[in-house]
Amino acid sequence: MRITGLSALEILDSRGYPTLEVTLEAGGAQARASVPSGKSTGKNEALELRDGDKGRFEGKGVLKAVAFVGGEIAAGMVGHDLPPQEVLDRMLIELDGTPGKTHLGANAILGVSMAAARLRAQAEGQPL
Repeated sequence: MRITGLSALEILDSRGYPTLEVTLEAGGAQARASVPSGKSTGKNEALELRDGDKGRFEGKGVLKAVAFVGGEIAAGMVGHDLPPQEVLDRMLIELDGTPGKTHLGANAILGVSMAAARLRAQAEGQPL
């Protein structure tokens, strides 16, 4: 399946905190995934990329992560075939290039990964 579109937008989770929803289009189908907004903040946690703008959602906005999905990540994926899940996840981690996913943000990486898994299951007629 050739990837024809990848985008994200900022949505609010069940607690009213911003998170992102990723939409992936490939093979004439589309799938969306909403990223769970993490509550834990341990020192070994991957970074949930937040904007830090105290004027929006007390700095918890995710527009930076949204921009990475539609920009840097999409640039590396759109026009290519959707790889197997393990390969996709490895590609995303390598694209980020940091141990804690501090460049693209774990939320952007997870959203793309989840949307791909959902799209693949849909295409294969399998439950997620």
